[in-house]
Amino acid sequence: MDEVTKAYKEEAYELLGELEESLLELEERPDDMPLVERVFRAMHTIKGSSAMFGFQHIADFTHEIETVFDLVRDGHIAVTNELINLTLQSRDQILEMLETTVFEAYNAKQKELLESYKAFIPDNLEIDNEEDDDDTSSEYPEMDFTSVPTPTKLDVAPKASQITYRIRFKPNRDLLKQSINPVPFLNEIRELGECNVVAQTHQIPDFDDLDPELCYTFWDIILTTDKGIDEIKDIFLLIDQQSEFNINVIDEGELDEKNGYKKLGEILTERRDVSKEELDNVLNSQKRIGQLLLDNKMVDQGIVESALAEQKHVKEQRQQRSESVAMSSIRVAADKLDRLVDLVGELVTVQARLTQEATSQKKAELVSISEEVERLTSELRDNTMSIRMLPIGTTFNKFRRLVRDLSNDLGKVVVMNTDGGDTELDKTVIEQLNDPLVHIIRNSIDHGIESPDERRQNGKPEQGTIQLSAIHSGSNVLINIKDDGAGLDVDKIRKKAIERNLMHPDEEKSEKEIFLMIFEPGFSTADKVSGVSGRGVGMDVVKRCIEALRGTIQVHSDPGVSTTITLKLPLTLAIIEGLLVKIGEGLFVVPLLAIEECVELPPQTLSRVKKQNMMNLRDEIVPFLNLRELFLIKGDPPPIEQIVITEAKGEHVAFGVDHVVGQIQTVIKTLGKMYKDIEGISGATILGDGTVALILDVVQLVQTAERLDIERLN
Repeated sequence: MDEVTKAYKEEAYELLGELEESLLELEERPDDMPLVERVFRAMHTIKGSSAMFGFQHIADFTHEIETVFDLVRDGHIAVTNELINLTLQSRDQILEMLETTVFEAYNAKQKELLESYKAFIPDNLEIDNEEDDDDTSSEYPEMDFTSVPTPTKLDVAPKASQITYRIRFKPNRDLLKQSINPVPFLNEIRELGECNVVAQTHQIPDFDDLDPELCYTFWDIILTTDKGIDEIKDIFLLIDQQSEFNINVIDEGELDEKNGYKKLGEILTERRDVSKEELDNVLNSQKRIGQLLLDNKMVDQGIVESALAEQKHVKEQRQQRSESVAMSSIRVAADKLDRLVDLVGELVTVQARLTQEATSQKKAELVSISEEVERLTSELRDNTMSIRMLPIGTTFNKFRRLVRDLSNDLGKVVVMNTDGGDTELDKTVIEQLNDPLVHIIRNSIDHGIESPDERRQNGKPEQGTIQLSAIHSGSNVLINIKDDGAGLDVDKIRKKAIERNLMHPDEEKSEKEIFLMIFEPGFSTADKVSGVSGRGVGMDVVKRCIEALRGTIQVHSDPGVSTTITLKLPLTLAIIEGLLVKIGEGLFVVPLLAIEECVELPPQTLSRVKKQNMMNLRDEIVPFLNLRELFLIKGDPPPIEQIVITEAKGEHVAFGVDHVVGQIQTVIKTLGKMYKDIEGISGATILGDGTVALILDVVQLVQTAERLDIERLN
């Protein structure tokens, strides 16, 4: 795929996402005309760019949709659920056509949609639409996407509407050398309607300096026509890009009781013939309107001052909003960004090596250089990580369509609300969040939210709600998925878990632990298998994905009221802060996010703690795991051991280590396939001296210890 086509497709995908979001909002507010305009503009842009880049079949397909929404804009057609459904299906078909490399003909679904759109056009309404004469169901040959694009004509409003355009055509001065005569273009413009052409000749030099092969003249054109703006642009399609062509709508044909128009100064500044500063200098030589009113004693000084203060205040506020929106940005390929992060990761490793070498040699100058490199590396790392951060709101919005379609399929009325969409997460984390959130939302709609009849009987509104929210919590992000459904049935979950041998009948588990059983493989409380649930695989996917992201899951439920699933995720997966610890000759890294504190115990107390596998931490009984024993590391422990207090599954857990080395920045390296099943290890990192340290997975270590305890008891 060439770069031009790739850029076109990227823009088209973004526009289709915006189209879907606008349609879902329009369904809730069908009388919102700005939303209708957003839908129309998205389709108009898709159509125009598709024709420009050779995707004529997409342009023609989109044209039919655009025609109907143009009638919606003019008030001839109302927005209905049927129209929204039809347009959402059409959006999906456009996406399918984008992903098809060779297009031969519209499929049955696409032909059906095109016919459905024609049915929306009232019989008594005449549409000036030349493309309607084409057979939209015609067979297309195999398309060459690198060919010269076929111009497409914009659909136009009813014949009665006459729009006036201001056009400035300023050819490239070398245009004549390219054997292109600008006059035929002007004549073609004249054929479109009532036209006034003024040649601007003031840039023609004196005869001695004149080059007859250069074009010094440019033209200002005022055109009143019923043609669309794209049809006018098509006339100049073959003019080289060095030529200047500007077109603006200056009158939309609406009746004006005053029959007035803009002031001369406004016209000149709009056309950039006179700068605003030059106009202001001339106007400042005249008396202002306020002074004239005061001179004629029509108003008091205070009245004028308050009006000027209002004018200044509103102007400043609008300027601030404009400046905040007008931010420049560039599109960067994801693989380039990933490569940048990899290089920064390698730089962090080299910087650690330099710091270690400088410390060992004890040279003041070398230590100073290493500290400066460490500062710059840290700043570069933070900036690179911030580039990878994306707002999660875009991901949230993708699920509006899922909620809408699934609730319709299940005969339920469900809406989705979002909060905290500007919360930022690493793009890698966001990319892997899609599947877990899909399964949770599907589960909430199917199992959680009741049918309208049940909700009425329980005194609830017929419409159920799913609330998606995100919030920063330290170096983590908490994502909450809450539904106002029936809640989780503890007894039913326990019964199913016993039936599937996931727990012993006599085993005691807290309510929180029982709720987490819904994430076990093969677990489902559905009485029968449906197209949505019942196979016990969806929530298992959630658990595996979240654990792969080094995150945790918590479930809270109020019977008959609501269920909330909370996902706790790290901000980034590439570089983390960790605590380097030593056990025997091995080095390990504990993620700093999981650490609460480090403590030391007297030998006698530590010996008792090891035997009981429990310790008293300020009157709190905390489970104790001896990592030397858990990892089967041989040798005698040092006289004084240290304990790292961590948080896992919402509770404190103590890990016994030989020695705490100190805090370290770690670049996470994925373990090979041979080590993928090792429990308690999430990755590795390379230290400054080349030594490999393993990164501990605190949650998995706790789970492993619990499993080993159960095996010992059995």
